[in-house]
Amino acid sequence: MVAEVVEAGIPGLRERKKMRTRAMLIDAAVRLCEKQGFDKTTVDQIAAVADVSPRTFSRYFATKDAVILALIDEMVDAIAVQLKRQPPGLNQLEALLAAHVDMVKATAGAPPDGFTTERLTTTARIVNSSPTLRLAASEFRPNSVTRVLAERMGVDLNDRKLRLVVAVWSAILLTAPGELDLDTDWAHDVDTDELVDLLNDTYKQFIAICTYGSER
Repeated sequence: MVAEVVEAGIPGLRERKKMRTRAMLIDAAVRLCEKQGFDKTTVDQIAAVADVSPRTFSRYFATKDAVILALIDEMVDAIAVQLKRQPPGLNQLEALLAAHVDMVKATAGAPPDGFTTERLTTTARIVNSSPTLRLAASEFRPNSVTRVLAERMGVDLNDRKLRLVVAVWSAILLTAPGELDLDTDWAHDVDTDELVDLLNDTYKQFIAICTYGSER
């Protein structure tokens, strides 16, 4: 019976407990960061809210930064799903833009335990509230999106062209919410149309800068 469960891809009891504890730690970190900010949040506080020991916390995450990076990876995985669906005729930046727009739109219909619009905007709010997190989010690292992008480009993860595309897109993505007041509760009220408009407008401004004077 156990073998059948494993073969069917259903996690065992121990694995499900680990997944629940990991999810509780992420949710605890989110609640604390929303309430008092990332910089004022400590590992001990996260562990206490999740009702586990700091030692247990360390079994799942090396630092508090790693907890938020796990939250970011939820968004990254959602983007990767959409990036796989983009037609090969798009250049890489166009494909990334389309994938992000499709991901944002998909959050509106996500189930409560999925990557919802609230989860997306909460992630954006937390990341943009801390220079440390903004830097960490923009740094190149192998993840589901960079792997899909590398496959689209026909290169490996160490290729300079891949890193350049990721760096350029990260700059566009981190600039997009610049017009929003991140010191208010915008993340709880913003709708998907506004987020899509921000992405599209920022990308258009980037293209305009790149082509400025090219027609002279």
